[in-house]
Amino acid sequence: MAGDTPVPLRRRLFSRGSWAETSRVSEILRKETVGGVILLVAAAAALVWANSPWSASYFALRDLEVGSDVLGLHLNLTLGVWAADGLLAIFFFVVGLELKREFVAGDLRDPSRAALPIAAAVGGMAVPALIFVAINAGTGDGALRGWAIPTATDIAFAVAVLAVIATHLPSALRTFLLTLAVVDDLLAITVIAVFYSEKINLVALAATLIPLGLFALCVQRRIRSWWLLIPLAVITWVLMHESGVHATVAGVLLGFMVPVLRSEAAGGPDAGPGLAEHFEHRLRPISAGFAIPVFAFFAAGVGIGGLDGLGRALTDPITLGIIAGLVLGKPLGIVLTTRVLSTVTRAKLDPSLRWIDVFGMSLLAGIGFTVSLLIGDLAFGMGSERDEFVKIGVLSGSLLAACLAAVVLLTRNATYRRICEEETVDEDRDGVPDVYQRRND
Repeated sequence: MAGDTPVPLRRRLFSRGSWAETSRVSEILRKETVGGVILLVAAAAALVWANSPWSASYFALRDLEVGSDVLGLHLNLTLGVWAADGLLAIFFFVVGLELKREFVAGDLRDPSRAALPIAAAVGGMAVPALIFVAINAGTGDGALRGWAIPTATDIAFAVAVLAVIATHLPSALRTFLLTLAVVDDLLAITVIAVFYSEKINLVALAATLIPLGLFALCVQRRIRSWWLLIPLAVITWVLMHESGVHATVAGVLLGFMVPVLRSEAAGGPDAGPGLAEHFEHRLRPISAGFAIPVFAFFAAGVGIGGLDGLGRALTDPITLGIIAGLVLGKPLGIVLTTRVLSTVTRAKLDPSLRWIDVFGMSLLAGIGFTVSLLIGDLAFGMGSERDEFVKIGVLSGSLLAACLAAVVLLTRNATYRRICEEETVDEDRDGVPDVYQRRND
């Protein structure tokens, strides 16, 4: 009878994922928190040095040229460029690994789960870009080249702030933040490759496929020999740099080549770490503890020039566009996209959460740093006056977004604590919280 037909449960937004995925994400966020703290220290040190009586030595160090144009390759670069092009390739390699794991072995292999963070990331990039363009329209002199600056989220910076202001964040939102930031990074590197690459050298770009293909062949055969993989990765990076496509793209492509098997991700009594997990375990500390902080040290140093200089920067359309994009555009884009998606799919927010929680997380996504500074360098040139305005805009916007997120999330921390206590109950002592063994009704 029609009356006996069971009514399907309505899909929930930000519902709990699997315990295995939640544990993995929690471990990643703990590592990112440490990296974020180091990042903040590096950025603060750069700002202090760049505005001290010894500021000339800071800029001399940043602009010190190292390398040579051997074999016709343009590798005579400043330390600042080496950090942006070389060290960040390590960061994007880890991004490539994480993104592939999410969609092959993580909860996001389910298209219905993947749709939300992907849509939110797209909305969180589109609205800030539109706001920047609206503020800078008609200013001329190539100001619109910076349209992508306020579109990126810095996961390490955001998680470091999160660790301080909200100690009991629900696992579903932590997963959402991490996944959104990873997808955000992928979209950002795509924007860099398409819109901020210089004149393309097709010969060098085609030659990139040779070491990249050999690297892929090695990792598909589970070869872990560093003396073979590292030279192939370096050659791929050098040829990508020579091609005119931003060299960090090589990091993402190399990360995508590493195989991820669901059986390896699931683990088991006799299962060792998969190759992607092995590389991520080895390289994430290098990325978070060295590569990103060194880049931040060379990218965040800006001579403010006293109150007059700061006032002039804060009234410039580029600075205003970046601040408005990060503080207003990011949360608007993410929340509006999420609400639209929930309306279209008729999905309801998980009962343990409120929309104010989503809004607080979206404010955290407005903390842009690493990729935003990178795009600013590419858009206006490192050391230019507009590049200085970019740095002030990114730092000011990120600080303001962090403060607003703190106001919202601190008021919700008691609720987070209650949810966390519920999730960690393990009456049968099997190592898995009971909430992950019950159906999400």
